[in-house]
Order: sequence, then C-alpha cells, then structure tokens
Amino acid sequence: MLSFETAERAQTARKICPFLTAKQAAFHLGLSVGTLKKMRAEGRGPLCRLHGRTWRYHVDDIEAWSASRARGGGDA
Repeated sequence: MLSFETAERAQTARKICPFLTAKQAAFHLGLSVGTLKKMRAEGRGPLCRLHGRTWRYHVDDIEAWSASRARGGGDA
C-alpha cells in the first residue's frame, strides 16, 4: 500500500508532468537505471513510450506495473 507521502508526490507529478524520464522512473521504483533499461529491452518493465529519442514512463503505468507485481503480505 502506498504511503500518504508517496501518493501525494505521485499526484503532484501527474499535475506537473505525468511522463518521467528513465532516471526519474527508476528512482520512483527504487531500481537502477540500468535495471530499468534491461527490463525495457526484455519487455518485462512498466509500459513506456518513445518521445523523440527519449523513453518516457507515465506515472499511472509505473504504478499499475508495480501493483501487478504485489505478492504475499500474509502473517505467515
């Protein structure tokens, strides 16, 4: 579950510019840029778009991808 602060930052990002660079997206996800690049090349990461020569990640796509990977959370 997202913390209030994280949700607030994501909401602000959507208002300002919902498209993040690979560096910003990697930071948002807690990944290295290299890992995100490798995941993009393998088709395993969040959806992204090529804007000119720069890959951009929409905040909603990042959050949807992250939510789809949720596992566990039980008391076991």
